[in-house]
Amino acid sequence: MIAELAVIGGTGFSLDGLADEIETPYGRVPVAYTRMKGQRVVFISRHGSNHLPPHKVDYRAIICAAKRSGAKRIVSTNTVGSMAMHPAGCIFLPTDFVEFTKTRANTFFEEKAVHVDMSRPYCPQLRATLADSARSLGLPTAEGVYVCSEGPHLESPAQIRMMRLFGDVVGMTGYPEVVLAREAALCYASLCIVTNPACGMAGDRKLSIAEITETMGQSQESIREIIYRAAQNLPGERSCGCGEAVDG
Repeated sequence: MIAELAVIGGTGFSLDGLADEIETPYGRVPVAYTRMKGQRVVFISRHGSNHLPPHKVDYRAIICAAKRSGAKRIVSTNTVGSMAMHPAGCIFLPTDFVEFTKTRANTFFEEKAVHVDMSRPYCPQLRATLADSARSLGLPTAEGVYVCSEGPHLESPAQIRMMRLFGDVVGMTGYPEVVLAREAALCYASLCIVTNPACGMAGDRKLSIAEITETMGQSQESIREIIYRAAQNLPGERSCGCGEAVDG
């Protein structure tokens, strides 16, 4: 089955479908094929069945599998903490990113220098379609800058005070996916769900992974419906320029 859209699922999000595997230079990637509003969709679990920590995820394998499925567009779901007082459950669509990662392979081009343009990191056409879908459901929606930390520990209050100078939400999985997708000439947009205030943004309240997972679970149906509606409304042709990212 040749896919038209790839969905990368983060913590607490999944799509049912026909199980399969895609062979990549970085190893086999388990996938599930399904349909959304007539669109052929391939679903890839970012963390896998063992729930790999963010710094151990093979992002190159995931993006390579998405491309080899035939998909030209990727919707990535990510959980984030808010540094700008967004309420839990808010849909956040990044327009740009800053990253503080340390150990992640972040390019497909190891043997020669390839400098892809990142002036518009997230596909404007895909991001706008997701935003319209979220608003049509009456969901609180925001946009801004995504800050990616290394993890796997949650950030300290001092780290958050620093990161607030650079962005609006913080997560651990948005990078290097966004860059690798651009190198692969794929459209990429991140559908983030605010699950909690970032550390120190709500006083001394302790943050936990259980809280993040619970909020994500409560938002799962809304996220599915956003993607369903976006799949229905995406134009057949790409007019964003993402497909020419490595030309020249």
